[in-house]
Amino acid sequence: MGAADQLHFNNLRAAHYPPERNHLAAHITLFQQLPPSCLDELDRLIRRIAADTPPPAASLREIYSLGGGVAFRIDSPGLMEIRERIADHFTGMLTLQDQGTPRLHITIQNKVEPAQARALLAELAADFRPRALTIAGLAAHHYLGGPWQAAFTRNFRGVRA
Repeated sequence: MGAADQLHFNNLRAAHYPPERNHLAAHITLFQQLPPSCLDELDRLIRRIAADTPPPAASLREIYSLGGGVAFRIDSPGLMEIRERIADHFTGMLTLQDQGTPRLHITIQNKVEPAQARALLAELAADFRPRALTIAGLAAHHYLGGPWQAAFTRNFRGVRA
């Protein structure tokens, strides 16, 4: 995300995500799990995508319940096109979950009691208005059984025609 959006959602996560589970900055997940052996290939592909692709337009559409948490739904056909480009490249290597179409979102609370999640949803929904969201680039992380380790981040540099 852009710096202002990243700060905003990181602050929401810090305030509402269980601290013992909050091992990653606010993010939009495109893939749950790509094979670790593909990291160099993924980096090369993401470098090409970032170089020739402008930042995709995106918007925060709504706040919704995860049952035990709260997330912001994102609408971004451009980001979905980028995801499809990556998925096409790794055909045959994607998990069953990653073969499906993701619902783009930013989770700011998870793994809490449903009553706590409902209260946060009501609080945030009171002031929510759909708005633009800045998408600055793509990143990959290694899952280390709880904490995550950044592998790389590449910002979009393409120019809109």
